[in-house]
Amino acid sequence: MDNETAPAKSRKTGGGTLHNTMVYMRQHWQLYLIFILPALVLTLIFKYIPMGGVLIAFTDYNPFRGILGSDWVGFEHFRRFLTSPDFLKYLANTLKLSIYGLLWGFPAPILLAFLLNRILSKGIKRKIQLVLYMPNFVSVIVLCGIVRILLSPTGMINSLLGTSANFMTMPQAFRTIYIASGIWQGAGWASIIYTAALSNASKDLKEAAVLDGANLIQQIQTVEWPAIKDTVLIQFIMSVGNVMSIGFEKAYALQTDLNLNTSEIIATYVYKKGILDGDYGFSTAVGLFNTVINVILLISMNKIVQRMNEGKGI
Repeated sequence: MDNETAPAKSRKTGGGTLHNTMVYMRQHWQLYLIFILPALVLTLIFKYIPMGGVLIAFTDYNPFRGILGSDWVGFEHFRRFLTSPDFLKYLANTLKLSIYGLLWGFPAPILLAFLLNRILSKGIKRKIQLVLYMPNFVSVIVLCGIVRILLSPTGMINSLLGTSANFMTMPQAFRTIYIASGIWQGAGWASIIYTAALSNASKDLKEAAVLDGANLIQQIQTVEWPAIKDTVLIQFIMSVGNVMSIGFEKAYALQTDLNLNTSEIIATYVYKKGILDGDYGFSTAVGLFNTVINVILLISMNKIVQRMNEGKGI
């Protein structure tokens, strides 16, 4: 009898707790409003209201006449960009830089996390993590300055190789420089989330795998990888969704007149057309095109991962 009534009492207790919480929230709604209102107002001001600026992409925008006062041109700016002779080059440069960066840069923090997880001494581990995290706090412009100095004809790299090549003027070297410097700067910091996920891996299972004679790869496959699998998938989906969103600052700072053939991407093109040439409507249209492609990639990749991962995605 007692066993039969226990679940009912549990449900009643749970329902009563929820009811009491809802009553408390209704009675003290002013308190919740005070905490939520600032975040809500800031989100509306800086996230949703600026979305109205998307209309600039469909107008021949004149700053003095405003968005509503400018002449409406519809999809003319999009047609102009898509039919531009340089469209395919900018798109290809953007995709190559992003996809190569994803292929080389995405596994790097995962491998770092696995390596850090093998270090048993907490003191040594903290010191190594400190060294790995430090580049993340270096400004992008400072990083580009360091890269330019190291790769200059009289820089350290040429001194070690015994050459006098100016790597910054080589179009074929731009992508390698961009991706390698990005991995150096961000891999350590990006490994934090994987290191935290690995802390949830069962130590008992790991010890059992060692006793069973599992080697390093087998330990990772059976114990550590399952602990970070979902985290890796979510991070991968988000990374694919940002394939078209390459950082403008770094690409522009590493750009020279001689490497434009590979360094001119959509982000730098938008900057030059919008800020330098004052063609606001056209640059907004190009930026909107970029964003739409990102959204499509994000949704598509999420669907693909859900099918491959038993319905699990974002």
